[in-house]
Amino acid sequence: MEHSSVKKIVTAGALGAVSVVLAVTPLGFLPWFGGASLTIMHIPVIVAAVLEGPVAGTVVGLIFGVTSLVKAAVAPVGPLDPLFTNPLVSVLPRLLIGVVAWAVYKLFRGKLTPLAAGAAGAVGGFANTALVLTMLGLSAADQIAGVLGLETAAIPAFLAGIALSNGLVEAAAAAVFTGAVVSAWKGIAEGGASKLSKEA
Repeated sequence: MEHSSVKKIVTAGALGAVSVVLAVTPLGFLPWFGGASLTIMHIPVIVAAVLEGPVAGTVVGLIFGVTSLVKAAVAPVGPLDPLFTNPLVSVLPRLLIGVVAWAVYKLFRGKLTPLAAGAAGAVGGFANTALVLTMLGLSAADQIAGVLGLETAAIPAFLAGIALSNGLVEAAAAAVFTGAVVSAWKGIAEGGASKLSKEA
């Protein structure tokens, strides 16, 4: 039991550190068509949840969310970045990514690890996009309309378009990365356990 708790803490800490690095450097973004970028910053949250459960995923999600909030406050880049100083936008959705990803992984558990992890990655990745955009729409529709020069009534359709254009691709990227990382991680762990048992 104690070993399991230490493992969860170490894993959450390591993936939390990765999340911070991705959030504060360009490494968290992949170039996309038309000069746009796709984010992979939610992947450590999903991996933590798949490997160590919803609590670890929530902890890493909290680190991700707080880092996003701080970055938006001290070093905003885009015109909408200041909206992420609202914890309902930057923190709350990230707390739920791990829970969603873990639930999907548990649903698929017993299948091939890459398939189960990939499904968790896909759903967790899309959940990140959908939840953040939903909170933006609920809390800052007027501000978004003012910044972009749109009618407030057009904001839901605008955000839905982003969810489909970016969210689906980010979900696919999360599926691939999560499946690969979790499979590799479990392979290393199982190989180490097998080696220890032979030595014993």
